[in-house]
Amino acid sequence: MAVLVGQKAPYFSSAAVLNGSEIVGDFSLEQYLDNKYVILFFYPKDFTFVCPTELHAFQDKLSEFENRGCQIVGCSTDTAESHAAYLRMPKNNGGIQGITYPLVADTAKTISTNFDVLTGMYDYDDEGNLISDNELIAYRGLFLIDKDGVVQHQLVNNLPLGRNVDEALRMLDALIHVETEGEVCPANWNKGKEAMQATDEGVSGYLASN
Repeated sequence: MAVLVGQKAPYFSSAAVLNGSEIVGDFSLEQYLDNKYVILFFYPKDFTFVCPTELHAFQDKLSEFENRGCQIVGCSTDTAESHAAYLRMPKNNGGIQGITYPLVADTAKTISTNFDVLTGMYDYDDEGNLISDNELIAYRGLFLIDKDGVVQHQLVNNLPLGRNVDEALRMLDALIHVETEGEVCPANWNKGKEAMQATDEGVSGYLASN
């Protein structure tokens, strides 16, 4: 598993569904550079069980992320049309109607590959036939990207293990605190709690990109 922390987030341009219904063909994170933080999270599949709980959990906290200047973006290897159909399905029927943040369609599986969250890989058998060693979907990866496009935090869960959205919000608060206050955040730090002093070199070292 690649560690992308401290590196520029891999570039992509792909189809996505915006505002719960509008399909666009060239969605990119570049539009948020110098303006917003981004939390990009990958989920395995549309029309499943754990995935909608995560998608709705991010929507429930969306205003808190937006108030901090952070854009939430979801991504799976499904098509944009699959996302759109999922978005039309009511929540009480297992759907994700009401989700308003962008959902990216990684049908070519290149985004998941570049972020190193794809569950399998292609190979060839002894007769030269193309095969895969697993189902090619995304693990539950999450990447916190700063306004310079640099990954500052990443977390990858296996397929059955849902994420804690409050923890993603806590990490965003920690990054904002480090950037604005010049302090570092100790274990179990939460917004409003005391942080720690560090030298300028120490803080910049933590946030420096490769």
